[in-house]
Amino acid sequence: MGMNASNRSLPDWFTRVRTGQVKLPRFQRFESWSHPEVVTLLDSVLRGRPVGAALVLQIGDNEPFFSRVMAGAPEPTERTTEHLLDGQQRLTALWKALNDGYENRTYFALLNPEAEDDSLAVGISRWVRNGQIYPIWADQPKEQWKRHLAPMRLLHPDADDGEVDEWSDKATSSIEDSRIVARQVRPLRTAVREANLPYLSLPIATPPDEAIGVFIRMNTTSVRLSAFDIVVAQFEAANRQSLHDLEGLLRSAVPAAERYVQVPDLVLRVAALREDRPPTESSFLRLDLQRLSNEWETIERGVDGAIRFLEEEKVFDRDRLPTVAVVPVLASIWSQMPQALDAHGQARTLLRQYLWRSFFTERYDRAAATAAHQDHRGLRARLVSGQASASIPVLDEARFPIAEVEALETAPWPRLRNTLSRAILAVSLRDGGMDFADGTPATRESLSRREYHHLFPEALLKNDGCLGDSEINRALNCALVTWNTNRNISAKEPLAYLRERVERAPLGEEQIRRRVNSHLIPFVKLNVGGYSDIECKSERSARIKSDYRRFLRSRAESVHEVIRRLCSGEE
Repeated sequence: MGMNASNRSLPDWFTRVRTGQVKLPRFQRFESWSHPEVVTLLDSVLRGRPVGAALVLQIGDNEPFFSRVMAGAPEPTERTTEHLLDGQQRLTALWKALNDGYENRTYFALLNPEAEDDSLAVGISRWVRNGQIYPIWADQPKEQWKRHLAPMRLLHPDADDGEVDEWSDKATSSIEDSRIVARQVRPLRTAVREANLPYLSLPIATPPDEAIGVFIRMNTTSVRLSAFDIVVAQFEAANRQSLHDLEGLLRSAVPAAERYVQVPDLVLRVAALREDRPPTESSFLRLDLQRLSNEWETIERGVDGAIRFLEEEKVFDRDRLPTVAVVPVLASIWSQMPQALDAHGQARTLLRQYLWRSFFTERYDRAAATAAHQDHRGLRARLVSGQASASIPVLDEARFPIAEVEALETAPWPRLRNTLSRAILAVSLRDGGMDFADGTPATRESLSRREYHHLFPEALLKNDGCLGDSEINRALNCALVTWNTNRNISAKEPLAYLRERVERAPLGEEQIRRRVNSHLIPFVKLNVGGYSDIECKSERSARIKSDYRRFLRSRAESVHEVIRRLCSGEE
């Protein structure tokens, strides 16, 4: 296979993009450059510096890959003659910047740089408020010129001198000034017209799989190809299907999946486990792509079942998910396990054990991919192959004991990415997690309106209790309550707040007790206060510390009892 090297001017590239002669193979990743990268590219073009080479595949009568137009380009008017395999980000950035095609950014050329290293390109952030695009000055020639900026669209290869003259007239107050400004813009227009984007060309006869191989090896964008990008390309070459399209169908079928994981990553992990491989990048690159295509509907059913199971177990989203490693295991097993009533019930019991032991042991703290592979192998042996004695490592209490009460007491604030802390929060919602004020139970929808709340107020523990942040910000001192409830609690002592709630509750204390207990919070241990009546600061501090630590121990014991049951598979 030979490759030809050639040069092509930017105006020629733009003509080919506009007519559709150059298109992108559909497996290409989507636009990913940040605005600083766009500015750097534009500055290089305006200074006449090299901007790298592109890679194209010449097209005959039939396109070897499904294709799409470049972001911002019009519908094609001519036959496609080339697929752009590498160079998409650069060409897209140039096309959109010079066509003023970014929704939230306008690019300008700096006409009078004050320093030698000033960028000749400037990107201005744009936003809309009450129907008006801000900043307003960015659309006003006089204000642009005050800042020595000229719109990048004036440098477009298709722009004519009349557009430059018209802008210069609006930007200045005299004919002479207008001519001076126009003379400053024209050299930059020349730089754009004379810019070259060299390219390597693969001949028409190049087989699709070889073109994919060259694409993978030679991709030179600043954002490295992910394993998913590579699998997308290989999948389309092998199956004449778009993995992006299949992924879109999965998102539509199971929209809640994105609340837990990145869908592309989940797909590859499930596929690897189904091939009895650890869910790692090296496994993704060795997937049987024909099998992935054939089993897609099965994978989709598995993802749907896994997400429903997590919701039923009151694990509602990624912020409450202690470890993401369990999701592909559940998705793979769900589509294979028995569906008959009794057998399905027994399988769910085993998966409940797996789930909660994954949360409350150290099984997934290290080498999570290897652990997932081994546990998946054991679960599949039992649930699919009927090997009742098959070993499932996470269920081995001797190797992976459940977290002790003392570990629960010291677990940090659950907003942190700490497995045990998030597990405590997850289990505290399992009995309803009702809001203290309105009694609304915890659901995926209601959690979006909730905040992390200190049961013993932070100010009380810090100022009067003389405790440090690490002891104050404990998972067991946290509950998820609504914004309004959190603001009303503020820095009040638990007793004072609970009295207010009891007075306002139609059914009195019993109703509030039930709401508090639905978070596995011991009402009696929380129902403490009267600290302001203690005059001696040291006595007050000692009392607060004592009550707080008794509360933590009592709640840890309550939580631990529920954990023990869940880890045994009980409802």
